Amino acid sequence: MNPLKEALKIKDQIIAWRRDFHMHPELGYEEERTSKIVEEHLKEWGYRTKRVGTGIIADIGKEGKTVALRADMDALPVQEENDVPYKSRVPGKMHACGHDAHTAMLLGASKIIAEHKEELPNKVRLIFQPAEEGGNGALKMIEDGALKGVDAIFGLHVWMELPSGIVGIREGPFMAGVGRFDIEIEGKGGHGASPHETIDPVPIAAQVILAFQTIISRNLNPLESGVVSVGTIKAGEAFNVIPERVYMNGTYRFFTQETKKLIEKRIEEVLKGIVIANNASYKLKIEEVAPPTINDSSMASLTKRVAQKLGLKVEEVPKSMGSEDFSFYLQKVPGAFIALGIRNEEKRIIYPHHHPKFNVDEEVLPLGTALEVGLAFEIV
Repeated sequence: MNPLKEALKIKDQIIAWRRDFHMHPELGYEEERTSKIVEEHLKEWGYRTKRVGTGIIADIGKEGKTVALRADMDALPVQEENDVPYKSRVPGKMHACGHDAHTAMLLGASKIIAEHKEELPNKVRLIFQPAEEGGNGALKMIEDGALKGVDAIFGLHVWMELPSGIVGIREGPFMAGVGRFDIEIEGKGGHGASPHETIDPVPIAAQVILAFQTIISRNLNPLESGVVSVGTIKAGEAFNVIPERVYMNGTYRFFTQETKKLIEKRIEEVLKGIVIANNASYKLKIEEVAPPTINDSSMASLTKRVAQKLGLKVEEVPKSMGSEDFSFYLQKVPGAFIALGIRNEEKRIIYPHHHPKFNVDEEVLPLGTALEVGLAFEIV
């Protein structure tokens, strides 16, 4: 059985699935239609399935070692701006990160695996996961047994930073851990014409935002990587009123626990120092959302061998400060998170993930399916 030849046979079907999912995007934990379609196919092909909310766990093959393959299914609250026949039909929702492609590729792999189940050297588990986009759907799947008995796990993500068809693999840290902070600065409101009678929280917040930039540039070792970004700031309702409070939140990124602790420590120290110096007060909530995505070296090497055996082009993919809740799976079992290049300038497929004009070069979809099938038939 040649996984690439099998995947190319059903290329049109994989693309059709992807376009159907793209036209009917569903946000995290709302993936009712998507999961129903997936589950119906899996049952038809002979899989043993289990529902986890809008997620699906499905098994096939012999008892013994288990290889897991995961795809995420949720869309984003983005209004699509592409002019394509399969444009999102749901206002304000769009598959702007490629999860429609992930679901379609794994569905194609599921079909091929089922057709050759007698040749499987082990058991294969499919994890169709909800709510990757900030909902930590991976944790819900793990809590309901997605990794029970699993010996290795692999996940595939379309990647705009790589040319179409390139398989990107990296040993060790690949994607950053992510945290969130929420801040309330309380001053003393008053008339905009009498700032001396107030404690204006707006310039205090401005000082805090600028000072946060020195956490990375002046506190973190220049050879390490980190990010601190303020994403929202809200204050006031009228042009001539100094508000009582400012609310803001943001994200921080890290690859090591040492960097995480440093950033968290300095966020509070900087905030506290500036606020107190200005006679104001603050509230801070800070929390880790997901750990770094760290590929097991042996599983990354295995992925590279399988890809090359299929005749696919393989490159080392650079680290990314983006985050992925696939990291939770990798904390439990060895595995690898894999990038699949989709950038195609001739087709104007150049817009980044989460952009209203994000799109996928559908020619690469059977390549992803073939790689997943190839991994399913490896003895780990």
